Amino acid sequence: MKLLSFAIPCYNSADYMEKCIKSVLIGGEDVEVIIVDDGSTDSSASIIKSFSNQDHRIRYLKTEKKSGSPAVPRNIGIDAAKGQYLAFLDCDDLWLPTKLERQVSIFENDHPAIVFSNYFKIDKDGKKHNDAIIASHRVEYDLLLRGNCLGNLTCMVDRSIVAEIRQKKIGHEDYNFWLDILKKGFFALNTDTVEALYRISNKSVSAQKSKVYNWYWHIY
Repeated sequence: MKLLSFAIPCYNSADYMEKCIKSVLIGGEDVEVIIVDDGSTDSSASIIKSFSNQDHRIRYLKTEKKSGSPAVPRNIGIDAAKGQYLAFLDCDDLWLPTKLERQVSIFENDHPAIVFSNYFKIDKDGKKHNDAIIASHRVEYDLLLRGNCLGNLTCMVDRSIVAEIRQKKIGHEDYNFWLDILKKGFFALNTDTVEALYRISNKSVSAQKSKVYNWYWHIY
């Protein structure tokens, strides 16, 4: 398997950090886990460093100063990544064991720019919310303009295609990032399986509906 890179922004996520890290180490030895601390004031940094000191696959980086935007640490992760395929995850979310194998297989067979998956929402205690969030099998630019159906925590991108595209420091930065990629004529494919768990909190996008509409308008 080719080297896989994972970019994980972190800010005061000590309660979830250990479970997050363990969920991404399912990829075997050919992975690098790049965790970028955006000025945490809790014990997040010490938890990450304790893992990185014991596991060469884990790299701890930090922003020069607190940015307040996941785009900044994600871009640091993109710049630091060495793998051909790059996946994103926030540190309170989780991957399921089959995610990486299924997504890499689609890259190798169908050559999309992005591979994504369906996912479950969970609460702060890890309890699932109702049914899985299901997206279309194939997503191109025109379809994505209708709304963001690509769950950031499920997405993996081909770095050779992404090239110099980076996330902008705006609301809904991940949606804008996918649009910038697919606007170049590329496409995204769904594994059509559930491969991740998205944790809903008071700070999550799903809990800020009033802001989301303004973010969409700004992006359009």
